This record gives sequence, structure tokens and C-alpha cells, in this order.
Amino acid sequence: MADKLHFDLVSPERRLFAGDVDQVVVPGEEGDFGVLPEHAPFMSVIRPGAITVMNGNETEKTFIHGGFAEVTPAGLTILAEEAIPLSEIDADELAQDLADAREDISAAKSDEEREHAEALVVKFEAMQAALAA
Repeated sequence: MADKLHFDLVSPERRLFAGDVDQVVVPGEEGDFGVLPEHAPFMSVIRPGAITVMNGNETEKTFIHGGFAEVTPAGLTILAEEAIPLSEIDADELAQDLADAREDISAAKSDEEREHAEALVVKFEAMQAALAA
């Protein structure tokens, strides 16, 4: 059995992580799942939430929004539309962004504007939940 899982976390802006870890917990579309070394291959769509990377006594969380996870014999790769380390999220700024998005729903002049604002509300609420966990 392999001792470590190779893990890559990539967003359009940058590679946030590449290395060997003990375990990664991912918010999949059908529920959270954990990936350990030698996990069976599969793919999953990602729902907004925080991934948890465990390595030794260290745990690091990163908010991800959109994308997919792929487990192969080589390890786990997450291609996220957006990825932000929780340590970089300002809770007060996030609360204001959420309030603004909620106001934008009421002020929307088209279905497209309303759908965009609703998507932002879902994202910001998921970010708040990730910070609170």
C-alpha cells in the first residue's frame, strides 16, 4: 500500500497545491468523499465548499467553486473553476458581498441578472459555511 496520495489542486489562475498528502476530503456533487492512497479511480463534479487536505498533524482547507475531481492510479487532481485558501477569506468582506448579492436579486431587471445574483448568493453562503466549519 502506498504511504501517500499525490494531490494536485489547480485553478485557472494558478496551481495551488502539488504534493504528497495523507488524505483529501472533497465536496462532491453527491456528497463529501475522502480520498486515500490507492483509492479506486473515479470522477466527480464538485459542489461549492471546502476541501480538506490532511498531511501528518497538519490540516489545510481551501474553498473551491465549480470544477471536477479525478482519482487515477497516479493520485487525485482537482480542477476548480475557483479556489481560495480559507485563510485568505475576510469574513466581514464576505458578509458584505453576500448582502450585496441578495440586494442584487431584488434589483435584477432581467432573468439573467437575477440568475447571476442567485449564483453569487449560493457561492457566498457556501464560503460562509466553510469558514464556520
